[in-house]
Amino acid sequence: PKAKFKLGDKVRVVDMPYLFYSRTQMYVRGVVGTVVAYTYEDLIPEDEAFNLDGRIEQYYIVQFKQKDLWPEYPFENDTLQTESPERGLTPVGDVEAK
Repeated sequence: PKAKFKLGDKVRVVDMPYLFYSRTQMYVRGVVGTVVAYTYEDLIPEDEAFNLDGRIEQYYIVQFKQKDLWPEYPFENDTLQTESPERGLTPVGDVEAK
């Protein structure tokens, strides 16, 4: 499948309840970050776990300002990167990203 997001795109991590295993850390849910790398394409884990016809999705590395994750964090320029599946991200418009 073709990647939905480009490098440099602003994205928000989906803040949805998890019923099953989720690799998305709680502290990045609902936070805006920047796509900085493509990692790999893989089967959607829930499809694979239930022996469904495996759909493939793109995984990304998303970078966050640590101040956006923890407002009391003391350093302005420090960042954190984490991996996220495409279905766990939504696009953010220019106005919303600021």
